[in-house]
Amino acid sequence: MKLLKKPTLLIALISIGMSAQQTTMPLWPNTIPNQKETNEQEVVEHTEDGIIWITNVQKPTLEVYLPAKKNATGQAVVIFPGGGYHGLAYDWEGTDIAKTLTVKGIAGIVVKYRLPWSKSIAKGKNVVPLQDAQRAIRIVKSNAEEWNISEDKVGIMGFSAGGHLASSLGTHYDDKVYERQDDADDISARPNFMALIYPVITLGVPSTHTGSRVSLVGENPTDDAVDYLSNEKHVDAETPPTFLLHAMDDDVVPVANTILFFDALKAHNVPATMHVYPTGGHGFSLALTDEKLKNWMNLFFDWMVHLD
Repeated sequence: MKLLKKPTLLIALISIGMSAQQTTMPLWPNTIPNQKETNEQEVVEHTEDGIIWITNVQKPTLEVYLPAKKNATGQAVVIFPGGGYHGLAYDWEGTDIAKTLTVKGIAGIVVKYRLPWSKSIAKGKNVVPLQDAQRAIRIVKSNAEEWNISEDKVGIMGFSAGGHLASSLGTHYDDKVYERQDDADDISARPNFMALIYPVITLGVPSTHTGSRVSLVGENPTDDAVDYLSNEKHVDAETPPTFLLHAMDDDVVPVANTILFFDALKAHNVPATMHVYPTGGHGFSLALTDEKLKNWMNLFFDWMVHLD
């Protein structure tokens, strides 16, 4: 790994873990919808690159990182790690991102969401991640006062398949996909803003990510199933303002996904900012060792400052 040229950035990142307050809580305190009891166990392992990789999620959670109260801006970002709806790159595209947000006074909340191919999913596997996403943002809003968050400043960020889940929440936030469990479910699930990082957007060919598509809707889905989760088709004037980031040479999730979503946002006059880099590939997370990409989080911070 190359040494960072700016020691102050390195010091800031090292200090993140010492400053943030962290807690973990269940997403569903009562019954987990669409789930049955099985002998499946959640698996937490490390990839060859040392990334924490989680599969077979049985009990979805929120992992909450809060900045010191005096530093809090009132903003929060609910984070959905990627992994093709087959696993979660939990630190790489989750907790590392949350800790970085706290440096700027922004609460970072990581969602450990269920994966639709799991044997414990009894029915409706295509909407199970969306159930968890809707519930996650509602819980965050319901805890806004306690966590020094403004309920109207709660946004979402998703990476790769997590970007698909974030865009699903941003376009299907009003869909009734589970039965009410408590007062939190009376709160709107609409995010106030979205950040979609090398996201899967469409389930249509040829631009889709095949692994995500198969995990969500199977090998031979109906046209209706594909259309429902091809999120560029569900943008409207109420879709939240969106920050988009992708690399042209991404050979896993084609950059066409980001462009499709940007075009849909533009057609409905939804404020959007798109950054497309010529190189970077897929799954670069914070990109701290990439001279061209490593500034992308600062671009996002600047964008957040100017949100209405």
